[in-house]
Amino acid sequence: MEIQAVGTSSPKRQKWKISFYRSSSSISTKAHQLQKPQTAQPPGEFLCPVSGSLMADPVVVSSGHTFERACVHVCKTLGFTPTLVDGTTPDFSTVIPNLALKSTILNWCHKQSLNPPKPLEFSSAEKLVRASMESSQSKGKARAVSEKELIRGVKEKPSVKFNHAVSELTRTPAYFYASSSDESMGESSKVSTPPLQLTTRPSCYSSSSSSSSELEPQTLNPSSNEQEDYFVQKLKSPQVHEVEEALISLRKLTRSREETRVSLCTPRLLLALRSLIISRYTNVQVNAVAALVNLSLEKINKMLIVRSGLVPPIVDVLMAGSAEAQEHACGAIFSLALDDQNKTAIGVLGALPPLLHLLKSDSERTRHDSALALYHLSLVKSNRTKLVKLGSVNALLGMVNSDHMTGRVLLILGNLASCSDGRVAVLDSGGVECLVGMLRKGTELSESTQESCVSVLYALSHGGLRFKGLAAAAGMAEVLMRMERAGSEHVKEKAKRMLELMKGRAEEEEEDVDWDELLDSGLVSRSRFRLGYGRGESTGNSSEF
Repeated sequence: MEIQAVGTSSPKRQKWKISFYRSSSSISTKAHQLQKPQTAQPPGEFLCPVSGSLMADPVVVSSGHTFERACVHVCKTLGFTPTLVDGTTPDFSTVIPNLALKSTILNWCHKQSLNPPKPLEFSSAEKLVRASMESSQSKGKARAVSEKELIRGVKEKPSVKFNHAVSELTRTPAYFYASSSDESMGESSKVSTPPLQLTTRPSCYSSSSSSSSELEPQTLNPSSNEQEDYFVQKLKSPQVHEVEEALISLRKLTRSREETRVSLCTPRLLLALRSLIISRYTNVQVNAVAALVNLSLEKINKMLIVRSGLVPPIVDVLMAGSAEAQEHACGAIFSLALDDQNKTAIGVLGALPPLLHLLKSDSERTRHDSALALYHLSLVKSNRTKLVKLGSVNALLGMVNSDHMTGRVLLILGNLASCSDGRVAVLDSGGVECLVGMLRKGTELSESTQESCVSVLYALSHGGLRFKGLAAAAGMAEVLMRMERAGSEHVKEKAKRMLELMKGRAEEEEEDVDWDELLDSGLVSRSRFRLGYGRGESTGNSSEF
């Protein structure tokens, strides 16, 4: 601003001329000052110590530090423990979502009129972690690493386990499972467990290797990434023959090479497989499901496969796929159901009805794997309740009466009889009479079948007085006494307990109970009945209720 005096004819009066102007530099300075509040720096606790950026999915680790989830996954996968600014080192053994901090960050972004931060991609996080590793390595070259530090480094890198903390159920394990190539696997240390038993392998799977090890994921390397990129590109090809060739190659590659199953089971490849599992081309569908079975054999892959959304398309194959594709789909469900954390999800996603239907499939492998899948899934109470409501008890007892897959079916019935709903359903469907009839065959039954029959009856014996009436009608006491004399140790123990249970109740009950009258009133026909609410009080037939 400039002020000038302008003279006039009158000496007493003087005019003032005021002119306003602003330089370009002053305008830009003012604008910059106005923009400063909009680009305020976020608080330090909002930034990830590894990436240095605003966290979109913050998680708290065991040591109390907070990181971006993707950075934690990469650090655990690469076996890298960063040294923070304050000189401390984090413990990544447990990961818990920091929902309070996430909400605070979102509120801060809203007040600052900023877009919420987007989750860090795995590839970007990997670059940041690798850069941090190179920086740490360059600093580490100037000092010698003592033997104690090496031992501590090994202790800080435990093998991956999924059942060590309930909090781990809420995390997304999408980036735990990359592995190195064959060359690096031979040089790197790995944590292995004893070979899995034969019952943990679907019957549709056969491997040239004599055993399978549970491998801990090692470091990522260009060769494994290139292999993944190759398959993802081929599986997304518009040419059907290229897709089929890639699936056949993937199926062969993952059949016997455990480390390859771990390195290739990535979110990108699983996403590509997902659309191919429901392909209209039979060969594409068969090979896609078969490749998935191979990938599911490694324990650390099972939860990732379920959480990647592959169960619904597998269920579609169970219901409407080709015979060979259904065979592999049953194997996939069986393999995934071996992980306890997958059982409830598989049941919720609708796998139980088609598995029940496939128990009567023409394919022996399909029947075998569907039965074992149902057995493992029925270990969870919610799935047992679903199976009872689906009417599975009548179907299973029918298979027992027809000597169809008796051993495996009895295993499922044993799980169902362990809950109240299943116990009532088995009693209603004539389970006691059916099982006692099976035991009367004596030596015709294998030892395992006898044990399964007795185990189911023992579970039913918790049905109270009603079970006693049905057992008396079926003549179970005579059969149990024979089992107690000639059965295996397991059978003898269960038979003895049931006989004592029946004898003890007989002494406690009033002697004037007329079992013939009760049986004539409806027990033989297995209709629902109830003995009275009070001691010695009875009602004849449940139809009155």
